[in-house]
Amino acid sequence: MQSVFETIAEPSRRAILSLLASSERSVGEIERQLRIPQPTVSKHLRVLREAGFVEATVNAQRRFYRLRQFWSAHVDALERHLDRINRAAPAKKKGRRR
Repeated sequence: MQSVFETIAEPSRRAILSLLASSERSVGEIERQLRIPQPTVSKHLRVLREAGFVEATVNAQRRFYRLRQFWSAHVDALERHLDRINRAAPAKKKGRRR
């Protein structure tokens, strides 16, 4: 099993968590929003579910995923922190080679 940091280090998983932070979504909705193939979305959701980040409910043949309440505030705080880091990081300048 991966650590929490290894789980959220993957950019697609962070994008899924960001989507789920606002509302519950089906696999198809996540696939359309992020433009990621359905098998890939399902794989990432399985990893997130096993790590305890998300939970699923079944309605007929569709699964709806939501962020577990425990993680909701933590994911929001992490997203704000990463945004601050990205804004504070100086842009890298390309040097000329001689």
